Amino acid sequence: MNNNKKTATTAASILAAALMSNASLAHAGKEGYEKCQGVAKTGMNDCGANGHGCAGLAATDGDANEWIYLPKGTCAKIVGGVVKAPKPKEKSDS
Repeated sequence: MNNNKKTATTAASILAAALMSNASLAHAGKEGYEKCQGVAKTGMNDCGANGHGCAGLAATDGDANEWIYLPKGTCAKIVGGVVKAPKPKEKSDS
């Protein structure tokens, strides 16, 4: 493969990963979606974990701490998928 094809292939891969990540982030906080840990592919996580704060930085496939947004009920159907519990809401004193 020549250098131009390698460059184009690399650029296309990076763009595809960014688009996939942004599509998943569009579901952030939406009703009907949940965080699913342990099923993200390398570079396809939706948010920070393992000492990094950004989507797309998962270093390995299936890392138990990395997560992606999935429609509710989907995570439980995937081998290795664990629903990440939402943070408890703070009670107001009023």
